[in-house]
Amino acid sequence: MISLNRITKIYEASEIRVAALQDVSLTIEDREFVAIMGPSGSGKSTLMNILGCLDRPTSGSYRLDGEDVGSLDADGRAVIRTAKIGFVFQNFNLLPRTSALEHVELPLLYSESGLGAGERQEGSRAMLRRVGLDGRETHQPSQLSGGQQQRVAIARALVTEPAILLADEPTGNLDSRTSEE
Repeated sequence: MISLNRITKIYEASEIRVAALQDVSLTIEDREFVAIMGPSGSGKSTLMNILGCLDRPTSGSYRLDGEDVGSLDADGRAVIRTAKIGFVFQNFNLLPRTSALEHVELPLLYSESGLGAGERQEGSRAMLRRVGLDGRETHQPSQLSGGQQQRVAIARALVTEPAILLADEPTGNLDSRTSEE
């Protein structure tokens, strides 16, 4: 499913060059569960951004489901993200004036699923129920606890049934029981 071959990512600011990743190779098979751990500043977020097609490597190759995505432009990477990848960000990335239901619907709006408004809402409501947020559909982030916001982010990531789920500490704000669920 994922194949990284000698990936390097260098950030440059003025005369300073920082190698966030250097010569990283990694293979992840379909349906494999992988946890990437390391100290702060070790390149985990950079790697996740490359895996999620949010960023491109400086050098090396990245193949996702057989396709060379490392060389795609921003629009090409956006198509891949929408079709194959779900994200759960550590800080949730929820829009302040958007309801829980609208957040979960967003990926469906951008997908090529062809679902109508009613089908999008029905699927989004079902996903909110699945993460234990039945009855919270109209709540905005400020009306939800941190754990509830995280569950909205998880529902949003899962609603398109992506082939790949990338999660940055997805259960960090959840209690033990909800984390296990």
